[in-house]
Amino acid sequence: MTVLVTGGAGFIGSHMVLELQDLGEKVVVLDDLSTGFRWAVPEGVPLVVGDFGDEKLLRDVLERYEIDEIIHFAAKTVVPDSVAAPLDYYLSNTAKARTLLACAVAGGVRRFIFSSTAAVYGDPESNPVAETATLTPLSPYGRSKLMVEWMLEDTAKAHGLSYVIFRYFNVAGADSRGRSGQSTSNASHLIKAAVQAALGVRPRLQIFGADYPTPDGTCLRDYIQVNDLVWAHMDGLQHLRAGGRSLTCNCGYGHGFSVLDVIETVKKASGVDFPTQLTARRPGDPTAVIASNERIKSELGWTPRYDNLELIVHQALDWERRLHNRRVSQPG
Repeated sequence: MTVLVTGGAGFIGSHMVLELQDLGEKVVVLDDLSTGFRWAVPEGVPLVVGDFGDEKLLRDVLERYEIDEIIHFAAKTVVPDSVAAPLDYYLSNTAKARTLLACAVAGGVRRFIFSSTAAVYGDPESNPVAETATLTPLSPYGRSKLMVEWMLEDTAKAHGLSYVIFRYFNVAGADSRGRSGQSTSNASHLIKAAVQAALGVRPRLQIFGADYPTPDGTCLRDYIQVNDLVWAHMDGLQHLRAGGRSLTCNCGYGHGFSVLDVIETVKKASGVDFPTQLTARRPGDPTAVIASNERIKSELGWTPRYDNLELIVHQALDWERRLHNRRVSQPG
């Protein structure tokens, strides 16, 4: 069996590829390198540089590498950008995913794992939020992902494809062996931005709104370490290989931290009291989104290993220092 990983040169995708390689799986990466990096794909893993919406390329890759399974990460993921340019998100995340699914069916792909998002829940009425909650995304990003969930469910019913949809909460940290991490310099993830501020890469950290109905006025999020997320995907893949039913599962720890909690944790871990700047709320940001993870634990047997914000922050700091050393040693 061979697994195609779309977006496998990016943050989460590269960790997935490393895990598959560590387990001796046959894996191929498809990535346009718009936010990914060649060096993030480990030696020995074929990298096809291209667009996952390119039907001709997809058909060639699926046939040439005899792909049986697809893990689909490639997407645009910045919520405010989706509000400003919704059609870009519906093209990249939704229309191209339709092409990928059509090629998967035509190519005889049997199993499909899709990286969705907690943004499909919008601003939940209660937390932790379960997979059965009403889906009311606030942003085109969330809507674009929800549309793919629907397409995947309908395609599976019509063509016998089996799938697991994972709704990610806030992914952070880095590979426990220091091989990969969040490497996009202008990434909008809070922990990434905070460690960059601590290391002087950013002049300050912006806080987008402090008037939310939360204990300290800032948003609450559920932060999941990237290796724990990847292991969930492996649990999902093994579940499907064993003939398990198609599923939709949250990926989170079941508790949250505020923006100010994260800032204080980064300041403590780095020893740097970096400046912050309070600014207006961003469009599309919900007040609080925290995962109910009962389904993923009961259905897939998933057990998190890195449920510790301080550990996640230390991993992110260590990775950011590695990136700095890489830029110094390999300028340009």
